[in-house]
Amino acid sequence: MDERAEPDHLELRVWLRLLLCTEMIEKRLRTRLRERFDTTLARFDVLAQLDRFPEGLMMGELSRRLMVTHGNVTGLIDRLTGEGLVERVAVPGDRRAQLVRLTPTGKENFAAMAPVHQGWVAELFQGVPHEELAELYTRLGAVKASIQAGDEG
Repeated sequence: MDERAEPDHLELRVWLRLLLCTEMIEKRLRTRLRERFDTTLARFDVLAQLDRFPEGLMMGELSRRLMVTHGNVTGLIDRLTGEGLVERVAVPGDRRAQLVRLTPTGKENFAAMAPVHQGWVAELFQGVPHEELAELYTRLGAVKASIQAGDEG
């Protein structure tokens, strides 16, 4: 082996490719959500999280699930509340705490967007055989577990 050979930095190249793929997918979804539904990916993500929890989520939990700051979520929730898509509900026994949940209009709005969004994502992956996607999913699970194990160590 040539001692002057550069290391291949495979881990770095994989991370950069994952990042690039994520950015490409997000760009397409942002454009399509704006053009088709006049909304943003961030708003869609909030509605998607709240759709999964019909009883609602506390603001801190919503921030954690979206991996954004509490301030970012507060601004989004303020706007979505003003549009009648979400509502804040007082938590019994805690005057300061509030749950956020979809309104009937918000549920209807998200129900119209979700299958279209899923179709767009499927379309973006259509060139990759199902078996390869399943293998990639499994291998990314191993990457996730490795990262989590490093966090615990």
